[in-house]
Amino acid sequence: MSAKLRIASIAIVAGCAVASLASAQTIQINRDNKTIAISTTDEATATADIAAVTVGLEIYGPDYQSAYTDGGNASHAILEALHKIGIDDKSIENSGQGLQRYTDFDDKDTLDQRAKKQFVMRQSWEASVPPSAAAEVIRAAIAAGANKSGAIDWRFSDRKALHAKAAENALVKARGVASQMAEGLHVKLGDLIYASNETPSLKLYIPRPGLTLYHGRG
Repeated sequence: MSAKLRIASIAIVAGCAVASLASAQTIQINRDNKTIAISTTDEATATADIAAVTVGLEIYGPDYQSAYTDGGNASHAILEALHKIGIDDKSIENSGQGLQRYTDFDDKDTLDQRAKKQFVMRQSWEASVPPSAAAEVIRAAIAAGANKSGAIDWRFSDRKALHAKAAENALVKARGVASQMAEGLHVKLGDLIYASNETPSLKLYIPRPGLTLYHGRG
């Protein structure tokens, strides 16, 4: 798994006359102040080190109490299964819970089937584990009774470092482009005056044959 961070960075560098730093509001891009404005993009790549695995259940019952009881028993069994494979409580986050009357029947459902599905309890958790343990989490949860599981959100723990690296790469590229422009204009490139960047997007994907890329936003 890899994480790619793309950042758009705007670097304004001096031509031959400007040597001091200036704010974005005071910079004038024209022939008189001999500045060069560069807009460029680059990215930093790192291995995703967190797999946030969703495990959950959907339990039906003929009445409120039975749905609540059966759902509670199933929830307990699933959490116990996750604990047995070494996942502690701080790595398990409750991401949804609800008990309500069920009305979304299929037209093909018989009266008897509808009578058994008057209420539904839904419960889901997000277990954050190393990527290598994701499949084991899903297997353990399903074996314990989870019937709404399998979604994985791939994450990178140190986004700030990845962001900083992408920005650094973009500025290096901007400096190189500005140097080429200055050379073509027969001027000496001065110091950086101002730089800014857009909010980056974090792209996570699984480099395995046959699997679709998964995109997240950070």
